[in-house]
Amino acid sequence: MTTAKNLNKRWFYLATGVFAMLFSGVLYAWSILKIPFKESFGWNDSVLAFNFTLTMCFFCLGAFFGSLICKKIGPKVTLIIAGVLVGIGFVWTGMLGSNMPYLIYLTYAILAGTGIGISYNVVVSTVCSWFPDKKGFCSGCLMMGFGVSTLLLGNTISVLFENPDFGWSKTYILLGAVIAAVLIVAGIILRLPTADVTFPSPAKKKSVGKEAFEVRDFSTAQMLKSFTFWRAFVCMAFITAVGNSVISFARDLVISVDAAPALATTLVGVLSVCNGLGRILTGAVYDALGRRTTMISANILTIVAAGITLIAVVMHSLPVCIIGLCLTGLSYGSCPTMTSAFTASFYGQKYFSTNYSLTNFNLIAAAFIANFSNSLLSSSGGYTTPFIMLLVLAVCALGLNFSIKKP
Repeated sequence: MTTAKNLNKRWFYLATGVFAMLFSGVLYAWSILKIPFKESFGWNDSVLAFNFTLTMCFFCLGAFFGSLICKKIGPKVTLIIAGVLVGIGFVWTGMLGSNMPYLIYLTYAILAGTGIGISYNVVVSTVCSWFPDKKGFCSGCLMMGFGVSTLLLGNTISVLFENPDFGWSKTYILLGAVIAAVLIVAGIILRLPTADVTFPSPAKKKSVGKEAFEVRDFSTAQMLKSFTFWRAFVCMAFITAVGNSVISFARDLVISVDAAPALATTLVGVLSVCNGLGRILTGAVYDALGRRTTMISANILTIVAAGITLIAVVMHSLPVCIIGLCLTGLSYGSCPTMTSAFTASFYGQKYFSTNYSLTNFNLIAAAFIANFSNSLLSSSGGYTTPFIMLLVLAVCALGLNFSIKKP
């Protein structure tokens, strides 16, 4: 196979991956997808908030096990399994009755969450293997697809929910069927490069902001014994918790400052787009300024985002809330890049796949913090207390951030 043919094929794989991520990213549209269960069924906020927490947990577990399964059976069968899980999860969710509030933990969180986690890991690792010379660009495109999903699909979902001839149940069933079909087709299309495939060599760039220590390969066990790892893990969990919390109640938050429901749905999509942009921009900052500056800058952005959103809640200001929402999306989008950069910079490439999957478990800790934020929201009756807590956590994260040293 010639290099020219490889280059043509990999762009088709990238387009396929972005399309698959676009549908997988509907996971972050929970503040829209939960509407029928709250308004039609009257399920309380704590049940719905905990469902999002479990979804993030099983998303992480799915990504971890997806990496292990893919190594044994390849991306094709693994993505087909992911598609079947997501399809069953969404279709079954669409069949739930008002007396089944806890069954959604199985259908949406466990089945759909695990399936999307598997697909996320497999699509990213498979497509990026075709771009050793353009890793940042490739991962940025995939992450952007995952991030803009809520904007592109959110309004459509909302319209279908309100359509009396269609309704929320058929919408869930349709969504499950479409996502399953997209992931299965992606599994049939995507392939790992064979040993004889050749690619252009990565461009050598002048190292800027590189930390003054020699990177060596740490096994997963060695990484978990490192105190540096746990400081960074907690730091990233606190930063991620701000975005996780806002995503879980974004639509209700904007409505609380007098946004119309249609505008609130659109702004959830804007948050999603900023999430995608944050992933790309953070990658660019990392390439230019290095790991340490990137992590500290993202942390400061998170503090500013939480602070501005808190001001918006106190002032009851929609314009300020929109600014806070956009900044929160950007800061949340920085988290995957930070996690990847930290793991590769400190613990090497040899065990990166497994190490990264475990470092990404900070999302689980963040999800439980987000669940606590929702509990504070219910008990306090407003958003002030949750955002004070999130602001404090972001400041604590900055202290941990400055303390991160070489392993």
